[in-house]
Amino acid sequence: MELQELYEIFKRHAVVTTDTRHCPEGSIFFALKGATFDGNQFAAQALAAGCAYAVVDDAEVAAADTRCLWVEDVLTTLQQLAHHHRRQLGTPIVQITGTNGKTTTKELAAAVLAEKYNVLYTQGNLNNHIGVPLTLLRLTAAHDIAVVETGANHPGEIAMLSDIVYPDCGLITNVGKAHLEGFGSFEGVVRTKTELYAHIRRRREAAGAEQPFILLDLDNPYLAPLGRDLAGCTYSEMAGEGDVRGEVVDCAPFLTLRWQQATGALHEVETQLIGAYNLKNALAAIAIGLRFDVPAEQIDHALRHYRPSNSRSEFRKTARNRLVVDAYNANLSSMHAAIENFRHISDPHKMMILGDMRELGAASEAAHEEVAQLAATAGCERVWLVGPFFAAHPKAFPQACTTRFVHFDNVEAVEAELQAHPLTDCLILIKGSNGTRLFQLPDKL
Repeated sequence: MELQELYEIFKRHAVVTTDTRHCPEGSIFFALKGATFDGNQFAAQALAAGCAYAVVDDAEVAAADTRCLWVEDVLTTLQQLAHHHRRQLGTPIVQITGTNGKTTTKELAAAVLAEKYNVLYTQGNLNNHIGVPLTLLRLTAAHDIAVVETGANHPGEIAMLSDIVYPDCGLITNVGKAHLEGFGSFEGVVRTKTELYAHIRRRREAAGAEQPFILLDLDNPYLAPLGRDLAGCTYSEMAGEGDVRGEVVDCAPFLTLRWQQATGALHEVETQLIGAYNLKNALAAIAIGLRFDVPAEQIDHALRHYRPSNSRSEFRKTARNRLVVDAYNANLSSMHAAIENFRHISDPHKMMILGDMRELGAASEAAHEEVAQLAATAGCERVWLVGPFFAAHPKAFPQACTTRFVHFDNVEAVEAELQAHPLTDCLILIKGSNGTRLFQLPDKL
């Protein structure tokens, strides 16, 4: 089936699904393949559950039902359809990527833009080769603007996703040591993330009136030299030269910040975010808002009222304890930021529960040892380390602090300890990779 023919069908059936457990009436099922499943085998089930059509790449399946639309490759077709739909609507799109902070920045940017516009933005963490096209296919003519998060764990992925998204505005939050198994090195991380810059630059150099641009953190020593010529708006700490500048006023525990344009009034905003490291995420959202003409007062309103969720920089007060929950993801740079921030929060009974950092490859041993050594100096009564990566590295248990350091094989072992010996009246940082499932712990605390 030709793309344009499929697009005409999509315009009449503008809901897409890849999951037979969710088949809205009249939707289109895309029969994706995975390592352990073949979506073609579920096409008939999807049609029976309410889908109007199923897009398949198995000729025998297609021959069995006229509602099965045959294409050469379902995933490629999904991506092409999303790109075509995005180009047909012409909706302005902000694409956000980076090692840390991209989801929080996406959420903040969406909140800021929603003060003036009808905004579509990436739900949850649907930021990969499947989630991005699914997000774009949710765009309608009613949306004024979209904010699309893109993630990567190997070279070439941001380039591919940028070609699908075709952004009007690009933002890289930062670069750090994450997914090193896939990238090979920190330099590989930088090259991959800046594929977004290469995409923007290529389009700016081509003939035509369009001028996509980036938002640039001038304080970042890796990104600033690579993106100055593409910047439509810059941001920095207050002493810097950004079009938007800001500083931390307080962070005990919620972040209060000041910001101003290069020439303009000074704004002070108390947010519901935990962590001084969220200053740059907030400044990026402010820059996006200003670049798309959201009034400063409405930007402040959005920042004050945005409340984080999904175990990202959350402060939770339970009946027994106070929790800083940042358990959706972890790498060396985000661990450093979380621990350093926690160090500066005053409380008589502080402790940390730190989970493994995944996908670090050969850098894993040194990274886990570095995190443990940092935790040992952060003024905590106790530090609990969770997962096999910490256990694999004996130096991750500082000799001078063995009475305060305890290792648990997994989150279930932590839950069992909490059941037997409940913690009370503690301020607790919970930080680890999503795979360690530390997000289960708040209900036990």
